[in-house]
Amino acid sequence: MYLGLDLGTSGIKALLIDGDQRPVASGHGELDVSRPHPGWSEQEPADWVKACESAIGALQTSHPKELAAVRGIGLSGQMHGATLLDRGDRVLRPCILWNDVRSHAQAAGLDADPRFRKITGNIVFPGFTAPKLAWVKANEPEIFARVAKILLPKDYLRLWLSGEHISEMSDSAGTSWLDVGRRRWSDELLAATGLERSHMPALVEGTEQAGALRAELASKWGMQAGVPIAGGAGDNAASACGMGAVGAGHAFVSLGTSGVLFAANEAYLPNPDSAVHTFCHALPQTWHQMGVILSATDSLNWLADVTERKAGDLTAELGDDLRVPSGLTFLPYLSGERTPYNDAAVRGVFVGLAHESGRAALTQAVLEGVAFAFRDSLDALASAGTRLERVTAIGGGSRSLYWLKAIATALRIPVDVPADGDFGAAFGAARLGLIAATGADPRAVCTPPATSATIEPEAGLAQAYADACRRYRALYPAIKGVPA
Repeated sequence: MYLGLDLGTSGIKALLIDGDQRPVASGHGELDVSRPHPGWSEQEPADWVKACESAIGALQTSHPKELAAVRGIGLSGQMHGATLLDRGDRVLRPCILWNDVRSHAQAAGLDADPRFRKITGNIVFPGFTAPKLAWVKANEPEIFARVAKILLPKDYLRLWLSGEHISEMSDSAGTSWLDVGRRRWSDELLAATGLERSHMPALVEGTEQAGALRAELASKWGMQAGVPIAGGAGDNAASACGMGAVGAGHAFVSLGTSGVLFAANEAYLPNPDSAVHTFCHALPQTWHQMGVILSATDSLNWLADVTERKAGDLTAELGDDLRVPSGLTFLPYLSGERTPYNDAAVRGVFVGLAHESGRAALTQAVLEGVAFAFRDSLDALASAGTRLERVTAIGGGSRSLYWLKAIATALRIPVDVPADGDFGAAFGAARLGLIAATGADPRAVCTPPATSATIEPEAGLAQAYADACRRYRALYPAIKGVPA
């Protein structure tokens, strides 16, 4: 058996798979996000531990024999979070999360230093880790002075599980401190934020062993002590391992809280000006590029809260047949946007509201707005040298056939729907745990799932969608700089 642990923003998932990579059982632990000020987003690392204990405890209750048979563990996690520890590994403050934009001024300052884009291959986005530390240095100097180690969220779980300070390439690429082409920490960039390599965890590839399960926890859960823990991956790279998107030409669109258009590459292809993320993949000598939108299903969930309906009920109200865009346009910038604008200050809007704009029209506009945001990412990837011919859909939003039709028509490429199964980040993490424990060939393990259906672009609506996309793109320059 192999165990994958995925630390998300809203919870932790623990997934057991067998040696044939068949999911056996899963457990969950819930998490909340604290937002003490506008633009802030934090979590207590102690809550990650409690949630992980709940998730694994559920497996111990339901499948004790299978849990006892675990021979490898893999980790996946939300990226960019700044978990600050003192010399005794005590947490100094709540973790500043990926969707926290308080450090936008510090990010702009670091990004103005040409070394960051040259070495990391990326814009310094406000959500990345380095500007968070610059913010702490400027606003909480007494805490910054006590920082001895900086860990990403999943690597704090690793510290708890194994006692080791270790990270891996895919997650570390989102800190703005990694030399992404050379796959190592940059002393030059660390120094630019008042840090040294000693503040960083050791680095391994995601497929390598990075610690082992402590005897105390193994005894508590009825497991073997010393079970190897893989380096693992950031959540998107872990999802790619679960989806088999590990080679050139493999791509997926993820409709989660945020939205990701992900393409695997077998070479390092940076183009920071496109606002595309160029990161290391979880497999050795492999990279990936991503267009990232900050509010995908979050946009639909926001509308569901406002209308006091369930998100699934809103999409069901539209039916399955794709409608002609109505002229009502939604910009899904509820917490700023990354690709293609790198604008933490912009906020979402509806344009074209009329007396006839009922709930269904609002839902349609939200789904279309997210689809057009993915179109922006597709074009940004193309400008960075990666052209996609098709994508596979994953994430909770992919359950909406209407949304998939809108995305396929907006992107003008087919969208494949995988066969029923669990192919997300927890599954990818479990695969990495299998590889680290057995030495199996990563590409032989990380294969794509069967396709159950393919959603083709609707040719009859191609022009209407192109016109609607032009309206969508004309709005950002009009609202840029308008105070929120």
